[in-house]
Amino acid sequence: MAQSANADDLGAVLYDGIRLMARRLRHASTPGELSLPERSALSRLNRGGPATAAELARAEQITPQAMGTTLSGLEGRGLVRRNPDPHDRRRVLVSLTETGLGMLRRKHDARARQVATALEQHFTKAELETLMSAAPLIERLAESI
Repeated sequence: MAQSANADDLGAVLYDGIRLMARRLRHASTPGELSLPERSALSRLNRGGPATAAELARAEQITPQAMGTTLSGLEGRGLVRRNPDPHDRRRVLVSLTETGLGMLRRKHDARARQVATALEQHFTKAELETLMSAAPLIERLAESI
């Protein structure tokens, strides 16, 4: 494990930069805009697979009623579907539809394009190479938090 000679300073700088980038990307509009709760629910279903509304609500730390409202809106737009749990027919599982997956991909691609445009317009070749070298480290950092 690395010594923390400058870990506190580096942690603060990385946190501030990543937080600013996340906030700007979150607030930039993209086609077919989703609300933050809708994006969160779709992303969680994409990462974790089908889940009950209650499981999603707990994971997102919101009330089951709020999650129900979010899921109803997503279902109405054809982004999620509800099916009986094959192992417990009393439960209903929510899953991502192909349309929902396509929406997530388009949003991801639009955000990635925004970052790429900023990189192309504001960074030198040497800076881009440095960022390319640091990208796996930043991902590993995120996974270890």
